[in-house]
Amino acid sequence: MDHRTDKSGDKVEGVNSSPTMIRDLNIAAVAPPPPLLGSPSATTLTSPPSSSSSSPTTLSRYENQKRRDWISFGQYLRNHRPPLSLAHCSGAHVLEFLRYLDQFGKTKVHTQGCPFFGQPNPPAPCPCPLRQAWGSLDALIGRLRAAYEENGGNPETNPFGARAVRIFLREVRDSQAKARGISYEKRKRKKPDQQRPKPTT
Repeated sequence: MDHRTDKSGDKVEGVNSSPTMIRDLNIAAVAPPPPLLGSPSATTLTSPPSSSSSSPTTLSRYENQKRRDWISFGQYLRNHRPPLSLAHCSGAHVLEFLRYLDQFGKTKVHTQGCPFFGQPNPPAPCPCPLRQAWGSLDALIGRLRAAYEENGGNPETNPFGARAVRIFLREVRDSQAKARGISYEKRKRKKPDQQRPKPTT
């Protein structure tokens, strides 16, 4: 698996923005998810173009990854016990999905009892658990949130934009920043120095 960098610039692995996300997570996407909210007019991201005369469009890496993420989440809902429909999916189910992905994580997150807690570059291995990096989860939710609305979902009831999901991501960011000794804060751009007018005498 290729290494990637999260928003902090650190090298991490896990749910990434490459088109191999589903293969890396070992999530089988054997069939496209059902039309959103059970609407007969709804289409999925896997639907082919309706016009045979139109030439196929080449999707960007982001669009391809978004499509794979959408299929992956639909497969997760079908494998859920009991199976879930997208119409009944809530923010709580999105949180279950994110916790489920942790088992495939490759980012070392030190516990408070670990001697390397808060060290960005630990000098030796430790038995601390592997988790999905915050930056990867944050990007994943952004893509799924967009895919939900692109497939006919109501933005006001978008489960990927639920308050519980935002709080969860913020807590993951803060806890991983402390455990790994890194900062996820965005760097503020320095404004060009403006010449102050000289006081008149």
